[in-house]
Amino acid sequence: MGANKVVQKSKEAKMKAAMAGGKSKKKKWAKGKVKEKLANLVMFDKATYDKMLKEIPKAKLITPSVVSERLKVNGSVARQAIQHLAEKGLITVVGERSGKQLIYTRKIGSGDD
Repeated sequence: MGANKVVQKSKEAKMKAAMAGGKSKKKKWAKGKVKEKLANLVMFDKATYDKMLKEIPKAKLITPSVVSERLKVNGSVARQAIQHLAEKGLITVVGERSGKQLIYTRKIGSGDD
């Protein structure tokens, strides 16, 4: 059973091996990924307002996140835009409130037919 005995290194050999390992380059910390800053608008200008009236009511899913992403506006501005469109009757609420995030969709089928 004890026939496979491994011969241990001498203290000098162990010391030499330990010193040889330390000569490699020291590991540097990886640079973390830097999130780019968004320069979103904090108020509507005429062009953005017109784009909002044209594009957003045609979208299937309308949330503050989607509006903010598409129009490059602040989250609070996006919420106000959605509220404005809902008051005009261009979009409708879907389901119940999901936390703070209200979900809207385009108005389907007007009663004029």
